[in-house]
Amino acid sequence: MTLPQPAEQDSLRQLVDLGVKGDYIIKPPGAKNELRGLEEALNRYFNGMREDFDFAVDWSVYTPFQREVLRVVHKIPYGSLLSYGQVAALAGYPRAARAVGGALGSNRILLVIPCHRVIRGDGTLGGFGSGLEWKARLLALEGNAAGPGGRYSLSRLD
Repeated sequence: MTLPQPAEQDSLRQLVDLGVKGDYIIKPPGAKNELRGLEEALNRYFNGMREDFDFAVDWSVYTPFQREVLRVVHKIPYGSLLSYGQVAALAGYPRAARAVGGALGSNRILLVIPCHRVIRGDGTLGGFGSGLEWKARLLALEGNAAGPGGRYSLSRLD
């Protein structure tokens, strides 16, 4: 999935660059049309409504490490923020915070696997393949605003 681009052709080019073909990766539970409901979910989300993007994911396209990291991120609730280190620990790799960033870079289905909800331990944004401006916009849509010094508050691991 790509984030909105100025023109449809730009979005299509970005999908091709990502290697996305046809019914790649997303399959909503029980749906014959793999993308049925996605447009409505995206419209709800970008209109400020809570959306959990409850679509099945084909985990087989990821390495075992990527799979573990992305499964943790897939479960981060709407409006919550975890650090790279927290994700690493939850995935079973407590010393792999930096490698988590690389695994997030393999995520091809933004919002379904909400990698924008992962930030640095110091509350700064960290990285994001679609750019930090988009990461901040997505966080704001979910009610997360940067505090003093541009820092966000992490969610607790309970």
